Amino acid sequence: MEAEQLDYPQWQAPLQDAILEFNLDKLPAKVLRVETLIFERLQQLQATNEEARERQAINDALEILRTVKRERLQFPDWE
Repeated sequence: MEAEQLDYPQWQAPLQDAILEFNLDKLPAKVLRVETLIFERLQQLQATNEEARERQAINDALEILRTVKRERLQFPDWE
């Protein structure tokens, strides 16, 4: 999916990049970048009560990152 087709390309495009990264040496940095972008966006959203749809998309993205970290980077499952 092209960045212009994404609802929230500022963090969804890097998320796609991390999901599609097969070089496990590069993957941790890409995951960290997405987590940082999402954290920064959540800080922006916290100032308003708008964008419930984006908040749900962020929750979904964080679940995807958790799965990538657990299954591909062998992080422990802390759930």
